[in-house]
Amino acid sequence: MELISEKTIGTGKLRLVKGDITGRAVDAIVNAANSHLQHGGGVAAAIVRKGGSSIQEESDKAGFTPVGTVAVTQAGKLPCKAVIHAVGPQMGEGDEDEKLKNAVVNSLKAAAQRGFISISMPAISSGIFCFPKDRCARILVGQSERFLKENPGSSVKIIEFCIYDDATLEYFKREFYKESENSCS
Repeated sequence: MELISEKTIGTGKLRLVKGDITGRAVDAIVNAANSHLQHGGGVAAAIVRKGGSSIQEESDKAGFTPVGTVAVTQAGKLPCKAVIHAVGPQMGEGDEDEKLKNAVVNSLKAAAQRGFISISMPAISSGIFCFPKDRCARILVGQSERFLKENPGSSVKIIEFCIYDDATLEYFKREFYKESENSCS
């Protein structure tokens, strides 16, 4: 795991790390999930592979989860306390930016409701769902900054982006290093 950067936003911190999200020792990790919570590919498959079948079993019980919303399961054998399954949009379904914003905000709210301090999220929807990586980075960083600024009393104090591949990481670096406030409207 490699810490790329960290910055303070209000009472919290944003972190950018390169590595495998399944090894993150944070309170919660975010899974880039599909609406049926079937974890067969990408980040989702890695989470179940390393965390154990109990994650998929609990997801099966949760059932259908609409795009933009989340479901929370235990973490199995992973070093975190919980997995927040955020259902991001697939390109072409319409209103994708707003749906991704909702997935991010709902992930952060779910963490706060459980009293979690730290959360790590991947580049939701930017893999097999084909969401453009630059827009993904802009939305995730922007919404996370906004959450920290607007919720200074929240338990969530560390929001990290855990990015696995170099191409996606470059887009997150660009957003992360912007001096001006990210536009999320």
